[in-house]
Amino acid sequence: MLFPVYWMINVSFTRERDMRASPPHLFPVDGTVEGYRAVFDQQLPYLGTSFLVGLATVALTVALSAPAGYALAKLRPPGGRALSFVLLTAQMIPGIIMAMGFYAGYLELGILNTLPGLILADSTLAVPFGVLIFTAFMSGIPDELLQAAVVDGAGRLRTFWSVVLPLSRNAVVTVSLFAFLWAWSDFVFASTLAGGGGHQPITLGIYRYIGNNSQQWNAIMATAVVASIPAAVLLVLAQRYVSTGITAGAVKD
Repeated sequence: MLFPVYWMINVSFTRERDMRASPPHLFPVDGTVEGYRAVFDQQLPYLGTSFLVGLATVALTVALSAPAGYALAKLRPPGGRALSFVLLTAQMIPGIIMAMGFYAGYLELGILNTLPGLILADSTLAVPFGVLIFTAFMSGIPDELLQAAVVDGAGRLRTFWSVVLPLSRNAVVTVSLFAFLWAWSDFVFASTLAGGGGHQPITLGIYRYIGNNSQQWNAIMATAVVASIPAAVLLVLAQRYVSTGITAGAVKD
């Protein structure tokens, strides 16, 4: 599984004339950083767009899924179980089908090839997952703690903001991480809904870069390496929160 990652890094430092060496070099021989120079000369706008889309997707996902998870876990509205089933089913819909639906709707609304449209579409991948994670995590918060907040005069919104949300830090980190990674790696929505816009994410940057520079494989692989770094760093930093957030609610006392 890790060999393609290693080979990607190896090729990113390999000179063009050594690409087709037989046998291939397992390590860069007289390596070059020309590929990385090309990345910073041509791909930075795509990376900036991906960061913007990823962060906005995280904000929208948490803003929608955290209150919904709180409602399902603690307020127990009528039809809550049916809604949870619908959210679970929504994650099974192929992305290309959703992209076609969004395309038709965005065309009518005039938000095709815009960043807000892409952010909204990317959030639909993460919100159902986020609601289920928050529901499972918040179900483990003792009801006595919430009742104590009510006795102190806190309403439902204040209880959620001051008590439930701080206690759900692991779930917030988990949902935020997955929302960012899904938005960062999305290609279907990007190519369908933002392919003709002036601001495009790094997935489209790599795709167009391959078409325009099909012989410069060190630059192509360098772009892939740079695009992989944010995801790898986030996974390393957040792994202990994710393991707790994912397993929350799996075991009951």
